[in-house]
Amino acid sequence: MMVDTAYVMAQSQVMVPKLVQTLLAKNKTISFNGCLAQIGLTFFIASSEALVLSAMAYDRYSAICNPLVYVMVMSKQFCVFLACGSCLLGVINSLLNTLPLLRLHFCGPHLIYHYSCEMPELLRLSCTDFFPNKMILFMTLLIFGIGCFLPIMFSYTQIISTILKISSASGRSKAFSTCSSHVIVVTLFFLTGVGRYLSPATGSILEQVISLQYSIVTPLLNPIIYSLKNVEVKLAIKKMWEKKSILSST
Repeated sequence: MMVDTAYVMAQSQVMVPKLVQTLLAKNKTISFNGCLAQIGLTFFIASSEALVLSAMAYDRYSAICNPLVYVMVMSKQFCVFLACGSCLLGVINSLLNTLPLLRLHFCGPHLIYHYSCEMPELLRLSCTDFFPNKMILFMTLLIFGIGCFLPIMFSYTQIISTILKISSASGRSKAFSTCSSHVIVVTLFFLTGVGRYLSPATGSILEQVISLQYSIVTPLLNPIIYSLKNVEVKLAIKKMWEKKSILSST
């Protein structure tokens, strides 16, 4: 959970600083190298997060469907391997999509109808054939997007089937509570992120809203979603609410 929260917070830090600068500055520009850096970091963080979300789904599958061997399967060494493997594959995905951009030529106008540099928007400005870039993007989306989403759905199919077999109502409620935050994060991340990159770029306001959702809104919501499962956080919120109610009544 801590690894995933770190990824989503890093994702917002890739977009937010430049977005704030763009909103405040009169000269709303970004260098080509800066644009490439933003695209590369976005691919690295997004693909790494997708892999971490898949690992978290497997963790919950092991905890609920095979609890007797959970400690053996999800050992500390295996968790470190999953985290490091996610970072390494994220770097590979970033390089696969970013380096081919260096072969493109941009004849102008160099105007991006977006609040940040994203692959679909940059490809629209190229006067070079970018079909190889789109094929690489499509293949990596299949591997890191659909390839991670389908195992997650399979894991939760098995999890739900196991939970429904639990005779105790409190046991079912506890099991569903354990998985609900992860399901919300997965839904927000994959539906907006993968959907945005699979659809053709048009520069519309809707595309900017969707990008805002998966690059800024979702990373801000994730820590809140996860924290609401923490008993101490719940008690702190309850005390703040009670204190506010007392002050309001007086």
